[in-house]
Amino acid sequence: MSGHSKWAKIKHKKAATDAKVGAAFSKIIREITAAAKDGGGNTETNVRLRAAMQRAKGINMPATNIENAIKKGTGELPGVVYETAIFEGYAPGGVAIMVETLTDNKNRTTAEVRNILAKKNGSLAGAGSTAWMFSKKGFITVEKTKAKEDDLMGIVLDAGADDLRTESDAYEIYCDSTVLEAVKAALQKHNIPTQTAETTMIPSSTVKVLGDDAKQVLSLMEMLEEHEDVQSVYANFDIPDDVMESIS
Repeated sequence: MSGHSKWAKIKHKKAATDAKVGAAFSKIIREITAAAKDGGGNTETNVRLRAAMQRAKGINMPATNIENAIKKGTGELPGVVYETAIFEGYAPGGVAIMVETLTDNKNRTTAEVRNILAKKNGSLAGAGSTAWMFSKKGFITVEKTKAKEDDLMGIVLDAGADDLRTESDAYEIYCDSTVLEAVKAALQKHNIPTQTAETTMIPSSTVKVLGDDAKQVLSLMEMLEEHEDVQSVYANFDIPDDVMESIS
């Protein structure tokens, strides 16, 4: 799963710029609106909305923006109607990709996602082509300096996590998406801060990518992430640390 965790680190570094923060606001507002439309405006009963609001607060989105996005979703304020569209495809090196979008025009988004893939020597594939390679999981990272491995292992496993893996500078925690909130709460109870805490799609296997293919895969990931309709991009690449660092 090194591909996912490495890409997550790169994304967090890049998200620090003002331009990236502005784009993140736009994406999360869409997610809040869509979540409120589908499940109502009550965070006690709408898990998707609660998660989106936590993401919004994590990047210091003003409360007014959050409230207006919810009201647009529930119909209290006029707003654009977004629908979820999932695209599957392949990147250079045979890397499988899933792109999750929220769009008000699926035909436009389909054409634009196809064009981005083509520019980076990738291709759009039919429904079901790559989805079978991914499973929905909760994913949390904790800096190594914030906890001892044995202590952390006991806390997260007791809270329902499936696995804890040690990377160079962080612990990676994997759990069923339904217990993500419980694992986060257990960490908070023990005053252990998290770097990342999200629901994601984890591949069942990875593809090692090197050289020009690695550069094109990362460039493709970034270009897709920057598209205003794209909420998340998942891929099963595995790029060695040294190659990842030199490219990023």
